[in-house]
Parts: sequence; structure tokens; C-alpha cells
Amino acid sequence: MSRKRSPLLDRPGAVEADGVDGGVAAHYGSDLREQRALVAGEAFVDLSHREVVTISGPDRLTWLHAITTQYFEGLKPGTSTTALLLSPTGHIEHVMYGVDDGETFWLHTEPGAAAALVEWLQKMVFMSRVEIKDVTDDYAIIWRPGPAKGDLLTRSGEDSLGGHEVFLPRAELAGLEGPVAGIWAYEALRIEAGSPRFGLDTDERAIPNEVGWLGVGVHLDKGCYRGQETVARVHNLGRPPRRLVRLHLDGSVDHLPAHGYAVRAGDKQVGFVGSAARHHEYGPIALALIKRNVDPSAVLEVVAEDQPTVTASQEILVDPEVGLHVRSRL
Repeated sequence: MSRKRSPLLDRPGAVEADGVDGGVAAHYGSDLREQRALVAGEAFVDLSHREVVTISGPDRLTWLHAITTQYFEGLKPGTSTTALLLSPTGHIEHVMYGVDDGETFWLHTEPGAAAALVEWLQKMVFMSRVEIKDVTDDYAIIWRPGPAKGDLLTRSGEDSLGGHEVFLPRAELAGLEGPVAGIWAYEALRIEAGSPRFGLDTDERAIPNEVGWLGVGVHLDKGCYRGQETVARVHNLGRPPRRLVRLHLDGSVDHLPAHGYAVRAGDKQVGFVGSAARHHEYGPIALALIKRNVDPSAVLEVVAEDQPTVTASQEILVDPEVGLHVRSRL
């Protein structure tokens, strides 16, 4: 949960989100109307529950290049990027989204994740000239649709949702003008875009190959990093054990599946639901991580104890045969 309650919760109609998104608004009266406002470029989203870390110093980019999955050398100011920190066996431990302003790399991560991330990064400094700070108490994130403009360019980066995240002093949140949309509207657009969220659409066993982060958070033509052997082996020689899919739920019940609901094909559990939302055009949708060998045309069921079963069609986000395509090129 967020360390601070957003002042934007004082706006009329605001209803606070729960769980990991506590501290910001789930919606301000109508999440579907707010989605349409975002699509039209007429609102912004309060993401101030996410945590902010800065990395400054002349060695910051070469240092990040050496320890993460991403290519940081030569990163231009204002260019957004995603980077992962993996375990020695290739499992995802941290996900960082950020942008460099020419002097400092600004990153944000999930609520509650900054302390462990900073602790791990500090252990890897050695002789590098970098300074790492958790600045969550002083800075916050908002998301706006469309490209960044003007003086925001160096501290704002475009993302896969067709918008951009802005790092701004937390004291400025209360004075922001214009319509605001809740986290439910933002999550619906994220699920539509097929963009997984660490800790919701992943578990402790997840590797980048399973959730579509190759080429997004993992650069495939850079030098060694922790966990690279697993990523390269699965990419070049094998196929991911599981794959991320978007589920189109049948809408027969009035509730969305919660994180962790089982996904079943026939009488066998084949995965779990990560995150779900009601989309203004597609209705109820969700992201799920399922076994690679599930027939892509199979109708799936989302089940939970004491809840009605919901049927769902699957939309491929991660190709179950990606390893075969790589081998054919080789």
C-alpha cells in the first residue's frame, strides 16, 4: 500500500482503491467514462502510490547497463525504458520503469518495492560513481495520454499505452488542473495493451520470456547480466514453460475475477488470473499466465471457490512456439 494518501482523493466522487493500489482513487464516479476521457486525451491518471528512486552520478548509465537486462549505454535524455533485475536462475525480482534527464535516471516501481530495490542496488555499487536515493516522499508519478511536450521531455517518457509518465514534486499533486481518471480506467487500458504488471501478472517463478518482456525489458544483443543464461536458453533453444494471454470473459457474472483465480482447460488447472478490468469497448478482460501447451483455440474457464465459473476466450500475447521460430532462423 502507498506510503501517503493522495490529495487527489479529496476531489468530488473519489473512491479509494484497495490492496496494492491503496492511496489513490479507483475511480471518480465512473471508470468507463474516465476510460473514454483518457482515450480522447482529456484526463490524467494519479499514480502517486508508485515509488520513485533516482540514480545520479557520471557512471549511472554504464553501471545500469552492467547489472540489468537493458541496454543503457548511450541512452538519450527523455527516452523511456524498462529494465529488469533477475535472479541467477532468470526469475524476475525487480522491474524498473524510467527515464534519464541527462544528469539523473528517474525510475518508478511497484508500491512497497523501493526499499528492497535500493538495498540491492546499493550492494552492487562497488567503485562506480553513482548515488541512489528513494525519493518517494518528495516525488510522485502521473500518467497522461499522448506524447510529452515542452519542458516535460527530459523527465517524462512515452510508454506502451500511448501516453507518458511524468515525475513531479509530490507537493504539486494537489494543484494539478483538469479531469482526472482513476486507476481502474488506467488498468483497463493496460490490460488492453497486453502490458503485464509485476506481482499481479507474474509470480515468483516468472521469467521474462513468459510475459512478453523480451525486447521490452530485455535487450537481446547486450553483454552478460545475472540470469542471462536462462533467458538466452529459453529464447534460442526452447519454448517458455508458460505464456501470457489476454482473456475475454463472457460477462455472465457481475464481478471480475480476482488475482489468483484459477484458469482451467477442461478438468485441469492450467494457470491463474493476474489482473482484470472492465473495458469501455471490450467488456470484462483479464491477463492470465497459462501453460504454454494449452491449445490457443481452447475455451477456458475461470474458477474460484464459492464463485460462479466464468468462460473465457484467449487472445495470444506470447507466441507458444517462439522458440521454434528462432531455431528455424538459426
